Amino acid sequence: MKYLPLGIQTFSKIIEGNYLYIDKTEIIHNFFSMKGQFYFISRPRRFGKSLLISTLKEIFSGSKELFKGLWIYDKLEWTKHPVIHIDFTKMSFDTPAKLKDSLKQFVYEKAQQYGITLKKNKDYKQAFVEFVEKLSAREKTVILIDEYDKPIIDFVENQKIALQNRDILKNFYSTLKGLDEYLRFVFITGVSKFSKVSVFSDLNNLKDITLDEKYAVLLGYTHRELLSYFDKRLDVLAGTGKRDELVEDIRTWYNGYSWDGKNFVYNPFSILNLFQENKFANYWFESGSPSFLVKLIRKYDIDLSELEGYKAGEEVFSSFEIDRMHVVSLLFQTGYLTIKKIQPAERRKRFYILSYPNAEVKEAFLVYLLGDFSPKFSGRISVIIDDLKTCLKKGDTDRFFEIIRSLFAQIPYDMFVEDREGYYQTVIYLILKLLGISIQAEVETNKGRIDAVVELEETVYIMEFKLGDAGKALEQIKEKRYFEKYLSSSKEIILMGVGFDVDERNIGDYKVEPLQG
Repeated sequence: MKYLPLGIQTFSKIIEGNYLYIDKTEIIHNFFSMKGQFYFISRPRRFGKSLLISTLKEIFSGSKELFKGLWIYDKLEWTKHPVIHIDFTKMSFDTPAKLKDSLKQFVYEKAQQYGITLKKNKDYKQAFVEFVEKLSAREKTVILIDEYDKPIIDFVENQKIALQNRDILKNFYSTLKGLDEYLRFVFITGVSKFSKVSVFSDLNNLKDITLDEKYAVLLGYTHRELLSYFDKRLDVLAGTGKRDELVEDIRTWYNGYSWDGKNFVYNPFSILNLFQENKFANYWFESGSPSFLVKLIRKYDIDLSELEGYKAGEEVFSSFEIDRMHVVSLLFQTGYLTIKKIQPAERRKRFYILSYPNAEVKEAFLVYLLGDFSPKFSGRISVIIDDLKTCLKKGDTDRFFEIIRSLFAQIPYDMFVEDREGYYQTVIYLILKLLGISIQAEVETNKGRIDAVVELEETVYIMEFKLGDAGKALEQIKEKRYFEKYLSSSKEIILMGVGFDVDERNIGDYKVEPLQG
């Protein structure tokens, strides 16, 4: 078996070091067959963007022999072009001044590597233009830009620096259109998709392939690729267990990212770590903190129950701006939400149904959120959730509510002050979702209700949560016959009415009774 390329983003190192490479060159060939020149794609972190850039670099450098055995090997003329590879992860941009200096230094050093002498004392933009013009004397130049937005998104919480860095990058990228006659190919990657007005205002010929079906699986592993390239490793991981069940568990836990609602892929980072460690874990989620996203969710009072099956228009994919943030757009671009389905609408409009990509992202994100809402329990959320599940399996409802009460009791008072009802509802929602409970949220106001159903092997719990009287919650279950769809089963049906005491900031009382035949 070939080595797993964990942390390796250089194509030549992967090929020459006998590391596993998932052949994406047939899709890459579209860039040549369609004669495109300026391309842009956004994908979340840890999705193989840097490896794609490195692969393109070797193709345009004419490194044919590196591609022996790959689809594209005998499909190109393999013309060698000068390549400028700009990787913003390697630049300094703590301040706008450092970003300008870093860009200028990069241009002068790269020119020196090519044996080109540039006029002194030029700014980063003038130097770059001169460099490209001189570099393209024989063959047109290829420009590959990796993580184009890093100097901006790394300072999302410091808008002043973010906006200043954005203006510098806008000024820098504006040179590309004027250099058109010198350029063979331009490819830009990043996590976010800023509107063209803010960053790429002069690049009106830039083709955004982020949601293009032809490139839907350019980054990430398809299910077919998982079965093919990891065949032997699947056998090792399955051990004496059933391989089919293992494959389905992997699909549930790690598959599900999509940018066209049709083709779904696995995150490469999670899959490589899965086979490296031979155990399931939240690899992608734990490789980066969503703390800023959680702050935005709290700031804008986002209804978490709406994030599963969120219906969005096309504007959600092009409205990301530092000074006008759309939280759902940011969740999509950073990989916490993905496209599950596209619905056609009138007048050629389309609606996008967004949701969590998979079990890894959903569970880990909800655990992180609950830990933020209940900070004193943040390190024990998984244990608490497991205890709650055990209580329901045993029918120990007293202990079940005792645990939930302890959660609320530990939440600092000042967290409730601004919106007691909304805070209570969010915590309850998170707890129930992490229990794997089916929730039908009928939220009319902050004083709305959460109808929840948990179905176990022998028991079905029908829950109604209300501010105030648990008795009224129980009666509502009976009056609206929430239990009706479960009557045909042989399972015991338990009705649970729960009242929340606003003054005590906790569950006040609860009433539990089996459904009488």
